[in-house]
Amino acid sequence: MLRIEVPIASEGWDEAKQEFVDAETVALELEHSLVSISKWESKWCKSFLSKQEKTPEETIDYIKCMAIDEDVDPSVYDHLTNENMKQISSYIEAPMTATYFSDQKSKGGSREVITSELIYYWMIALQIPFECQHWHLNRLLTLVRVCNIKNQPPKKMSKRDIMSRNASLNAARRQQLNSRG
Repeated sequence: MLRIEVPIASEGWDEAKQEFVDAETVALELEHSLVSISKWESKWCKSFLSKQEKTPEETIDYIKCMAIDEDVDPSVYDHLTNENMKQISSYIEAPMTATYFSDQKSKGGSREVITSELIYYWMIALQIPFECQHWHLNRLLTLVRVCNIKNQPPKKMSKRDIMSRNASLNAARRQQLNSRG
């Protein structure tokens, strides 16, 4: 979850007290999750995860979908600063996991359009509990990828790999038993 402070009024002068008053801010708590994407896609009827650039209106609407408190005054979103937008963008792009994948070859693959319904299908197929729909989306997608990898049958070894493995095992046994063969 991301918590940001949105300034809705700048610093001013209080005539009655004859002093400067601090800027008024509103705290927004945001969650980049499957639930947020699902809300956005139901309104815009297109995939949120597509490579297509989003309009400013679509971006602000997604931030509204990310808001945990749904009773936020809509005018608050008009006061989002560039710094707020940078914070939100950094939060959305953050991996939110320590897991990494060494095989970069699978990154370019499928041209399938990924929608929230497809991700929900993956969750059902992989028996991922629905409470994970509130996780940061990047963390959820990493879990889906890990489940896919772990559910694949082990790769068959080539004859060369088998012979190499057997040779190293035999050498280790010979050394352990002080034998020549």
